[in-house]
Amino acid sequence: MTRARRWPSAVLAAAVAVSSVPLLYLVTLSLRSRDDVLSGGLLPERLFWDNWPDTFATLDLGRFLLNSWVVALLAVALTLALAIPGAYYTARAGRPGERLAGLVMASYCAPPVVAVLPLFFLLRSIGLNNTLPGLALVVGLANLPVAVWLLDGFIRRVPREIEEAAWLDGLGPWGTLRRIVAPLAAPGIVAAGLICFFLAYNELLFAMSFQQQTSMQTLPVALSLFQGDRNIEFGQQAVASLVGIAPVYLLAVLAQRRLVAGLVAGGVK
Repeated sequence: MTRARRWPSAVLAAAVAVSSVPLLYLVTLSLRSRDDVLSGGLLPERLFWDNWPDTFATLDLGRFLLNSWVVALLAVALTLALAIPGAYYTARAGRPGERLAGLVMASYCAPPVVAVLPLFFLLRSIGLNNTLPGLALVVGLANLPVAVWLLDGFIRRVPREIEEAAWLDGLGPWGTLRRIVAPLAAPGIVAAGLICFFLAYNELLFAMSFQQQTSMQTLPVALSLFQGDRNIEFGQQAVASLVGIAPVYLLAVLAQRRLVAGLVAGGVK
């Protein structure tokens, strides 16, 4: 390996090592007693395996994980259903499309906390407060600007000549989008869907504000409220965190190429 190639590899290895530290520390926390954690050491004095069975006995992890996955999948379906035609318009409609893109992205600049109160009363008025579809509706709409921004870059890569040929064959705008543009932009749609899935899965503010019933809470809410009778159970919280992030980490590793492609396409117009 030449010196020119060694430096990027060394930098990448260092970045991987640094980014792995929080995860490794979380693993060590899951194997430490509460007194051991409070002692201030970085490594466990002895392995404390009771955190794992105690966590599953104390917390209904299966329910919270299922709620998180249901909300994330429903939110992604809603986001893509609106973002695909929206991004097609912003990419192909010229100046009106640019104005729409600016309006959509401007809505993402406002802090989400300003919308909590009106959204709470809106969900209550339509009977969707404390429900998974209601939370998915809010999260899906909140992630819409991100999806439009990412998909816009992919759709701009589709040659206009292909669309014009489809128009000559009698396809209208919706038919062209469904039969021509969407299949060609499928890698971008998958990437945008994955990124929005991660955002929806990790969402905390709206989930904490709208899901008061324990049976409707997602995993991030359960983790934020996880504590014992008098003290926080750090080891059990670490176990719950590891169980929650394991499937998402696996999904991210398996889909890393498409995730990188989505980020690059969204950042370069």
